[in-house]
Order: sequence, then C-alpha cells, then structure tokens
Amino acid sequence: MKNVNKTFRLGGDLEVNRIGYGAMRITGPAIWGMPENPQNSIDVLRRAVELGVNFIDTADQYGPFTSEQLITEALHPYASDLVIGTKGGLVRFGPWADIHNDASPQHLHEALNGSLQRLKREQIDLYQLHRIDPGIPAEITFEFLKKAQAEGKIRHLGLSEVSVEEIKKAQDFFEVVSVQNRYSVFNREWESVLDYCEQQNIAFIPWFPIGGGMDSKKEEVIQQIAEAKGVSIHQIALSWLLHRSNHILLIPGTSSLQHLEENMAAGTISLSKYDMEILNKIAN
Repeated sequence: MKNVNKTFRLGGDLEVNRIGYGAMRITGPAIWGMPENPQNSIDVLRRAVELGVNFIDTADQYGPFTSEQLITEALHPYASDLVIGTKGGLVRFGPWADIHNDASPQHLHEALNGSLQRLKREQIDLYQLHRIDPGIPAEITFEFLKKAQAEGKIRHLGLSEVSVEEIKKAQDFFEVVSVQNRYSVFNREWESVLDYCEQQNIAFIPWFPIGGGMDSKKEEVIQQIAEAKGVSIHQIALSWLLHRSNHILLIPGTSSLQHLEENMAAGTISLSKYDMEILNKIAN
C-alpha cells in the first residue's frame, strides 16, 4: 500500500488535516433555520477543533446563513491554522430541496460580502462556487470570482459538482484549488474528476462521503471488513476515501458528538492492499 498522508496543502500554502468537518447538519431540521439546541452545535464545532480538525466546510445557504453564524459563535476568534471554506451560488427558500441556482455577479457579490460579515473575516480562505448556474454564461460567473479574488476578498477558489471540462474552463480565469463532488466507496460517478484533480494537485472534497448507491449486497461486503477490524461500516467508508487518494479531503458532517468522534477515528484505521482490492470492486 502507498503511504496515506495525514495532511494536504490546499492551494499549496494552507496545510490542513485530511479529515475536516462539514457544517451543513449543525442547522435546524431539513437544513432550515436554527437548531433546537444551538449549544449542541457549538459544542460539536469546538470538539471537532479539539480533535484536530482545522478545515471546516460550510455554505451561505445552509440555514440559510445559520451554519456560518454558529461557526463564528463557536470558534471566533479563530485559531491561526483554522481554514474555513464557504460556498455561494445557491439560494435556499425552504427546507430540503427548495433550492435554486443564482451565480449571477449581483447575487455572488451579496453572498460573498454576507459570508465575510457573518464569519467575521476580511478574506475567505476558500470560496467555492456551489453550482455553475445553467441560466448564466459560466464565463460571467468566473470573471466575477476572479475579480473578487484580485480585490483580496478571497484567498483561494474552488468549484462544486463539475466535470473535467468545466474545471478546465474555470482554470482559464483562476487557479482552481478544490473540487467538491459527490463521491464515495459506493458511488464513483466522478472518478474522472478525481483523476484530473490528482494530475493538477487540486483537492478533491467528496460530499455525501458515506452514502449513496449502497444496497444489501454491497453493505454485506463492507460489513465483513468492518467487523474484522471492530469498527463501523461508516468508518470503513471514510477510511477507504483516505486510502483511495492523498488528494481527497474529508468533510463528514454530523450534529452528534458521538458520531464526530467515530468519524475522526476513521483516520486511524489501516486498510491492507487486499482490503482495498475488495472495496474498489464494490461500485462495479
């Protein structure tokens, strides 16, 4: 087995631990509004940092705005090595699926300034375009992001749910340092994007890293490996991602302190070459 790195240099200059934290689920039910117990979310965020997390992923539409507000309440003033990535380009009008594209310069201007204000930052460490807006020429969106970076509001830029061709188009405007696509041991739709990220030294940040595409037969295979190691199938799924590529940054999200501890422990699990061969075949 190749060596599994513990850290990754995001954009070449921000060294982060490869198990970060996704802050979507610290909001209210259905990712809408404040949680019933905000202190629990604050406790989870603080515990994540205590456990070594120094990369937190959020977005202005989580809540909306709630996730960013809770991060600030829990962690500001921030540790010098804490990297916070947020996203803009989607608008949430209600619980769960009531989400719409808006990557217009007008909206992104308001979204970016709002995130800067809520997070109490003069510059966003990593600003990711949540989605390319099919109703707006991508070049217009990319030009705005390039300008905002030149103005110093953004340190590094990333993308989400994009193809290799779309990454290349964005690279004509700015350096792409991260790509956040759906990917897991069960779902390999974006394998080509991961390969391209490795070639370009881009961080690949899988969302929904534990689920998607799992059936009883696949679950049985991963369960056997998990039982042999005395861990959960979720921990094996996370460990597989760490072993799959040193360019993968994990951002498992949870509002449970227990699940947070379990997610972080996935970094201590060693998978053999044989384990990886078995797990690599699951998606076939």
